[in-house]
Amino acid sequence: MAGLALYGDLYSVLAIRQPVNVYHRLESVKIIPPKAFGGTPKNLWGYVMAQGVYLAEANAYKKNRVFCMAVTATETRARGKPTSWSAQADQLAAGVSDPIRRFLIVSSGNIDESEEWKLYPSSNKTNEIHDPGQAWNVLTVGAFTSKIVISDPTYNGYEPIAPSGSLSPFSTTSLTWASGQPIKPEVLFEGGNAAKTPGGDADNPDDLQLISTYHNPMIANFGRFSATSAASAQAAQFAATILARYPETNPETLRGLIVHSAAWTQSMLDAFKQGAGKNAYKDLVRICGYGIPDIDRAIRCLSSRLTMICEGQLRPFKKKPDGRVVTNEIKFYDLPWPKETLEQLGNTRVSMRVTLSYFVEPSPGEVGWNRPSGYASHGLRFDVNNPSETKEEFVIRKNKEARDEEDAPGNFSASNFWTLGKLRDVGSIHSDVWSGTAADLASSNFIAVYPTIGWWRERPHLNQWDKPARYSLIVSIQTPPTELDIYAEVQNAISVQVPIET
Repeated sequence: MAGLALYGDLYSVLAIRQPVNVYHRLESVKIIPPKAFGGTPKNLWGYVMAQGVYLAEANAYKKNRVFCMAVTATETRARGKPTSWSAQADQLAAGVSDPIRRFLIVSSGNIDESEEWKLYPSSNKTNEIHDPGQAWNVLTVGAFTSKIVISDPTYNGYEPIAPSGSLSPFSTTSLTWASGQPIKPEVLFEGGNAAKTPGGDADNPDDLQLISTYHNPMIANFGRFSATSAASAQAAQFAATILARYPETNPETLRGLIVHSAAWTQSMLDAFKQGAGKNAYKDLVRICGYGIPDIDRAIRCLSSRLTMICEGQLRPFKKKPDGRVVTNEIKFYDLPWPKETLEQLGNTRVSMRVTLSYFVEPSPGEVGWNRPSGYASHGLRFDVNNPSETKEEFVIRKNKEARDEEDAPGNFSASNFWTLGKLRDVGSIHSDVWSGTAADLASSNFIAVYPTIGWWRERPHLNQWDKPARYSLIVSIQTPPTELDIYAEVQNAISVQVPIET
């Protein structure tokens, strides 16, 4: 874990024969269960994890951190429903018990049996994410693989099980969960591959695994490593790379950038996208999340890529004189796209990606945990105006929806333009791609962030209804190569602060 978190896959690092610059450092807390009483009781797993977090912070409390944990359990899985362990992870991320908000990475959990690998990908579809990977606020990491070359003569006759660029045979998914549960895993990193013979034997050759530092250098310098533990360690390196370059990045934005930079491979689309329309992506997002993150794309979001990042907050609810708690604030943003330039591009196809990342607080006392709106303190959503809808019409529509549908305001505008549509509206991170003509995008330049129901509103006697909710909104557009300098125009436009209305 440490070797991959520091260097990434050493197979690639050793091949380049160049110095490797590392801009982050490692800490480690080892959880050792007591031998007496059969180990740590299940109801204390979250408590023990939290003590590990607090111990690291107590040793150097001012350091920026990425927490990564590849310890998971199968016996407490419950089709995506919260457990005391996953709820503790959500509390740590949201800073419920203290003022510290944290970025936590958790592995999705592995398929370890070779008999299961032979059933790929059916076995991945039925093996669900391990506890506490269902936690809303953590980044749950699954595994893909690009490793398909077997050179070891010991494995003559073996063929790789997963094709290059597709889901690893070791990775678990959330396909069997109810539709209201979070999309897990959110992203995939390299986790290695397995192989099998036509006769039905299965194994995991060294050639198909990652290379990391060995835990005992007196025996060996390097060792093989794979599965979602390896993937989550690389996710930690990815996040630490961003944080080392941009140390002021808050946890909500860091999680948002990783998801925002992710994309599906053609192999994933071929294997798991079913037909056409938005429902075609239902299985894909439950199996592969949002795809494979790209570090250059994530870094460019913070530097030169045409991207708007807004770190804001709103008060989701208010109490009326009659005692009812209702929807309160909606935030409206003017997107600083160069309208005239986009209109010049006319029917040229362009895309806009929107990612909204925030943390929820779990309902205390495990009350309401059987349904998503009872577990989470609140929900947030985003919406963009239709190309034919003016800003004034858009504001009126969103405010009307908030009044008329206080349970869950949010009829989709421009639904035909979005890839996922309502599929994105689960958990506490939402990401989707708008695709259309440049002329349509020129007019779709207003975005709203608005609240949905949660226990802050449903349990007003706890007096949490007036708490603010933080969020990070990331919006980027992509156009084909053109002589028109869109980036320069946007840079000039945002020299004046982007207006926000409530």
